[in-house]
Amino acid sequence: MERQRIVVLDMEGVVVPEIWVAVAERTGVDALRRTTRDEPDYDVLMRYRLDLLAEHGLTMSLIREVLAELDPLPGAREFLDELRARHPVVLLSDTFEQFAAALAPKLGLPTILCHRLVVDPEADRITGYCLRMPDQKRAAVEAFRSLAYEVRAAGDSYNDTTMLLAADAGYLFRAPPNVVAEFPQLEALEAYDDLLERLTGP
Repeated sequence: MERQRIVVLDMEGVVVPEIWVAVAERTGVDALRRTTRDEPDYDVLMRYRLDLLAEHGLTMSLIREVLAELDPLPGAREFLDELRARHPVVLLSDTFEQFAAALAPKLGLPTILCHRLVVDPEADRITGYCLRMPDQKRAAVEAFRSLAYEVRAAGDSYNDTTMLLAADAGYLFRAPPNVVAEFPQLEALEAYDDLLERLTGP
């Protein structure tokens, strides 16, 4: 019997802009432009970001202001709506609950599995973060497959590659040249229409 299909997607870079890049643009702290497209080690990247936030005195309130102004990428909401009309969709993201909550309504309230920030409310500062679990994207794909789902996946960064390789079919979407070059076994796509066809087709 043909398996039911579930689709998993990265969030930042696929359906919304990179949040930390938006913070960099708002604050002028260009070092915050470094993302998982550049740094494969997520813990190294987050410690780097936390140090920058502390160094420049950037508050959680300021980041919330940035999130409030952030919109989905052009065509992303329509793409998600069409995809969700055909298959269950889960966003697997290395963002945080506090960020995802601000963006979810703009995406039609999809299911988003992500991590959690540690915030000192009195100081209005981000002081740390808690991973939901190590390599949660790959683990989620493997769990869905263990439930007899066919899993198709799309992402754009180093931290997506384990889930893409674990899926029945995985695609790079608008990935930078360095990631595309390192993972030639993954088809690289640039347009939502092409991605929709791969994720929903036979």
